Amino acid sequence: MSRRKLLILDTSVLLYDKESIHSFPGNDIVLPLIVLDELDRFKEKTGLLGEAARYVNRFLDDLRSKGRLYEGVTLDDIDQSIRVMSSTPKLSAKDHLDPRRGDNMIIAAALDCKKKALEKTVKVITKDINLRVKCDALGIIAEDYYRDYLDASEDSFSGVDDINVIDDLIDHLYHSGSFDCEEDLCENTYVVCKGNMQGKSALGVYKKGKIFLLSDSSNGSETDVKPRNKEQKFALHALRSPDIPLVSLTGLAGSGKTFLSLMAGIDALASKKYERIIVTRNIQPVGRDLGYLPGDINEKMAPWMSPLLDNFRHHFKDKIYFEMMIEKGEIEIAPLSYIRGRTFSDSYLIVDEAQNATIHELKTIITRLGENSKVVLMGDTDQIDTPYIDKRSNGLAIVVEKFKSSNLSAHVHLCRGERSSIATYASKVL
Repeated sequence: MSRRKLLILDTSVLLYDKESIHSFPGNDIVLPLIVLDELDRFKEKTGLLGEAARYVNRFLDDLRSKGRLYEGVTLDDIDQSIRVMSSTPKLSAKDHLDPRRGDNMIIAAALDCKKKALEKTVKVITKDINLRVKCDALGIIAEDYYRDYLDASEDSFSGVDDINVIDDLIDHLYHSGSFDCEEDLCENTYVVCKGNMQGKSALGVYKKGKIFLLSDSSNGSETDVKPRNKEQKFALHALRSPDIPLVSLTGLAGSGKTFLSLMAGIDALASKKYERIIVTRNIQPVGRDLGYLPGDINEKMAPWMSPLLDNFRHHFKDKIYFEMMIEKGEIEIAPLSYIRGRTFSDSYLIVDEAQNATIHELKTIITRLGENSKVVLMGDTDQIDTPYIDKRSNGLAIVVEKFKSSNLSAHVHLCRGERSSIATYASKVL
């Protein structure tokens, strides 16, 4: 039987996942009073941060009817107790830490709990990397919040696989369009079928136990975009397939994620598959709020939407087409923090820089999807700017892993840069 632990939760955990307040069954939770003070600063914010702060505050208020928080209240259904630590001992001068800082108050609380709860393992649970480092320096066990972490042993899913088949099967694929496949593949996995004869190959997609020949889906398109490599061909097929409502694209800078997603959306609008393109992204990592910039939503979001404008200018040689689509409502800019509560029907939704979003933010976006809509998540999981998440805990990587077996999604990792030779080389060596 595992030893009962005393876990001190940092504000970053509660704001990251509101459910974390009751996600540690069989253990005792301690919330230093400074954590409640920090939550109070977020309760009126829009988006998931404000929602999480309000949820935790209301949950604790409800607990007051079951007992005194400073003594500890037990949640009988999960055998977990929650206690608010009302007084925090002062740090000593030898600790060299400012006692007025919130993180240091949490450290002081952990040191005090460690002295008094000798029979329990005391841990600080925090998304704050620096707080974990400081705890370790002072002999306090500190961990990240692992509920949304991908297993380190899991190989990264690329959405593309190579299979070796006999030459006759490749001939059959070209002749009849499909063949039965006994390979253990995820739904909508794109495959490169390689024959015995040198140069004999075919591109296909795996669906319901069969490999289907990949058709050319660019004929008659508004943008006339041609893929430059097989991964781009796979990506365009997924983006243009009406029976795949969720597409995720990862890859290094310049691999074509934004360009292909945008051009496929324009083609879909031209063919009346959707009524509008909606573009959103997480602007939190750059440390600015929409209020710091003048103008309406489109003007405020303009600095973050520059990559889209660049792609329009590159393909159509001017930006008038982009501005016309904005004016007609065919392209809508929707800041991620204002997504909650909306429903997107008959829409093609592009989520740019999705690696900077948490799984909870992406869940909010995906669950907004209405009838006849598609969502495209794209990003580079090696370029994460948001504090508290990394390659194994960012929302994009988790969505790819959770959806890889679903016939509702497809994923393609674009491994080749196509922007320019210098850009590709810089991505590899710098």
